Amino acid sequence: MTLHSSLADKTIVITGASSGIGRGVALALAELGANVVVAARRAEALRDLAEECGPNAMAVTTDVADPNDVENLREAALSRFPGIDTWINNAGVAAIGPFDEIPLRDHARVIETNLVGTINGAHVALDHFRTRGTGTLINVASMLGTTPAPYYATYCASKYGIVGLSASLRQELRARGDHAIRICTVMPMAADTTFYDHAANYSGHELLPYPVLQAELVVAAIVHAVANPRDEVTVGLPATMATLSQRVAPWLTESITSMATHELQMNRAPLAPVTEGNLHAPVMIGTGLVGSLRGRMQ
Repeated sequence: MTLHSSLADKTIVITGASSGIGRGVALALAELGANVVVAARRAEALRDLAEECGPNAMAVTTDVADPNDVENLREAALSRFPGIDTWINNAGVAAIGPFDEIPLRDHARVIETNLVGTINGAHVALDHFRTRGTGTLINVASMLGTTPAPYYATYCASKYGIVGLSASLRQELRARGDHAIRICTVMPMAADTTFYDHAANYSGHELLPYPVLQAELVVAAIVHAVANPRDEVTVGLPATMATLSQRVAPWLTESITSMATHELQMNRAPLAPVTEGNLHAPVMIGTGLVGSLRGRMQ
């Protein structure tokens, strides 16, 4: 069965779809014949994306941290399509910098969007999947959900939470005999998307993660997971190597990560102003798949 035939007429909900990975996944799935329901806070960007995706797409303005919004997203999708086959929890934000220099309300917002938003999505999706007897839940985590890094403390906490949530839910489904419901955790490295253009930055420097993947590689991995779900998917050789290294030699891995991240981010990166990014309100910049990261690094 080809990828196109396996996804044709499937209905897929994608959060965090107004830019970056979510946008790329929506366009790719629509091209493969899927019905796509795109969700994010930026209504205008969503409408433009739905038009690009074609007649079998719909946009639903959603703040994933609000459970009522997420319930409305499910109901809106079911009002247009007979059922949801895959739900992708992709919405994510970050506040990067020294932990105690980031306001508590920003730390809380990262957890509300990344972890609570994933819990909200998982809750409504699994309720629907159990009714149907089948479905796939894809939770987008990060390599930083298995390998910590300095200056990303709350982001790491949220992604570790997503990895643990997914693993626990898989055990629960297995114990209940719900073998036709799959839960996939996708763990990419940093990618050159609009994510870093939107992130809250309290580091005092331009955000320069390393290494950086091409955004298209992450999109391709998620699209493949929709058609062929696996429990965990790491994206990029560096992510695979870092995850393995963390399991085998955590002290060494964390020591190298700590020194390298501090040197690159706090010592070598050019100075930049403090910004709260898109944490508390959407921003107008960055509606494409690819961001400005690689250009700034060059």
